[in-house]
Amino acid sequence: MADPILYRKRLIPEECVLLKDDKFLYRDEKIIVTAWNTLKPRKDIHHGRSCYYLQKGIKVSRFYDASDSLLYWYCDIVDYDYHEETDTYIITDLLADVIVYPDGFVKVVDIDELATARESGLLSEDMLKESLLTLNRLLQIIYDGGFDDLQKPLETYF
Repeated sequence: MADPILYRKRLIPEECVLLKDDKFLYRDEKIIVTAWNTLKPRKDIHHGRSCYYLQKGIKVSRFYDASDSLLYWYCDIVDYDYHEETDTYIITDLLADVIVYPDGFVKVVDIDELATARESGLLSEDMLKESLLTLNRLLQIIYDGGFDDLQKPLETYF
């Protein structure tokens, strides 16, 4: 049986990229777990694993360097469309992101892109609200000590 098809859709910059080399490690109706190498060679990030929480609107990724050392976790706020007839997922990045470093430091990034995308019509008011509410839920999970639970699929399926 062939792997599903996975696209990453960005609003800024506006693009939709086929993640043809991502390897599906696990999938059910709630999560997708993938392993991947960077699309373009980079000095800092070499490869990683991602868990898409489809019903939560969150993607948690582990970023590794070339020596397989964990750099950090990168959490995207996302939405998705699934097309059953072609077994295709289109994951839309809703711009707000959270980086969690191994020492526990938490950094929220790209909030300004939400305003830019809304002003330019790339993001509807409903999508903006959903992005902010999901960001708040993710931060609450992290602050309440539940981030380990979001990482479990990345440790289980490999």
